[in-house]
Amino acid sequence: MHDLIVKNGRVVLADEVATVDIAVKDGRIAEIAHKIDPASAKEVIDAAGLYVMPGMVDPHMHVSEPGRTEWEGYETGTKAMAAGGITSFVEMPLNTIPATTTVETLELKLKAAENQCWVDYSPMGGIVPWNLDDLAPLADAGVAAFKAFVATCGSGKPGDFKNVTDYELFEGCKRVAEKDGLVVVHCENATVTDGLGKAAEAAGKTLLSDYVASRPIWTEVEAVHRVLMIAEAAGCRIHIAHCSCAEVIEEVMRAQARGVDASFESCPHYFLLCTEELDAIGAKAKCSPPIRDRRHQVELWELLASGGIEMLVSDHSPCTPDLKSSDNAFRAWGGISGAQNCVDAMFDEAVLKRHISPVVLARALATNAARRFRLKGKGEIALGFDADLVLIDPKKSYVLKAEDLYYKNKFSAYEGREIGCRIARTIVRGRTVYTLEDGIVGEAAGKRIELSK
Repeated sequence: MHDLIVKNGRVVLADEVATVDIAVKDGRIAEIAHKIDPASAKEVIDAAGLYVMPGMVDPHMHVSEPGRTEWEGYETGTKAMAAGGITSFVEMPLNTIPATTTVETLELKLKAAENQCWVDYSPMGGIVPWNLDDLAPLADAGVAAFKAFVATCGSGKPGDFKNVTDYELFEGCKRVAEKDGLVVVHCENATVTDGLGKAAEAAGKTLLSDYVASRPIWTEVEAVHRVLMIAEAAGCRIHIAHCSCAEVIEEVMRAQARGVDASFESCPHYFLLCTEELDAIGAKAKCSPPIRDRRHQVELWELLASGGIEMLVSDHSPCTPDLKSSDNAFRAWGGISGAQNCVDAMFDEAVLKRHISPVVLARALATNAARRFRLKGKGEIALGFDADLVLIDPKKSYVLKAEDLYYKNKFSAYEGREIGCRIARTIVRGRTVYTLEDGIVGEAAGKRIELSK
């Protein structure tokens, strides 16, 4: 007896979209066939007219609990993920206080997450100037990856995150490589961007477009090139975070061509927004690396259409409204609250408007991240995989409003955007956690994801 059958949906498989039924047993996909007897299941969901995709696997998520829970907590953050079709996430080690840089702080994180998550999760450790001896124990404790910054970061508060020097990154990569781990790096040239930012402020510039101009593309490309060389020398698996433009991605591809074990991600906000719109939106759209102009946005869409974007991640980095309230863009918090609208907005723009294959989109939103971060059983609609599914109605549209958001702080750079599809249902390991009609349903039964070897 199956626990669940999802029938009649347009199912996005590894290499095709097919109208098939999916049977679920004990949280995993037990059968995929053109017709499965509905009498063989305790529950049947009719997905006629809907796309059924693997739930999004988001390896770049900031949940600020503990320490800054007023920014975002596990309950509100994972409800937003469930409503947005994210079924698994890898959590960044920063924005919490203390940052996840030791086994002890990892245990604090995991304790805080217990019984509060509607979707499944995996923690990430951090590389900071003072924790090189903690990297091996963190790897042994099962973190999915390690995050480092070569751009300036950190508040200076006790326990907060801090960027590393090139030497510290090199030493950290060597130690992570000994554990066959993955290092994720935020790449911007710290001294140049800091200097350009100070000069712009001194000149009285305050607009978000001025902020973008202070972090030109070449400062991201240079940092990516440098970090790839460091990882290559250290023999470390490397992942470049939130690539904002094609030039950066091309730098990664050149490294891959010479044998570097490198990967990369981009974010929906680089596809959905452009510099020309930012001053009207305001600080809600501030992030780093910043959102580039329309010409560079077009190049990203061309890469996605050709299958050249490895991963799309939310980089959900929320905060309280006061941190976004400054009239000076240089002083506002740099992070976009975007988790709830990665899947629907990208499906609308990619599949419905640009006719990009849902297979290509699913690889970028789910499959490739699960494989790279070694999240066992995640990211694909395939036999034996976890039944993590998102059902999308391609014929319903809506205008996003603040009250639609599940975030602790209900604001988004996408407010007022018309999105031409809707998340109809989100299923995690065979359990429905969200429906369009009822909102969040069931219990917070998310669990830590087992890592594959």
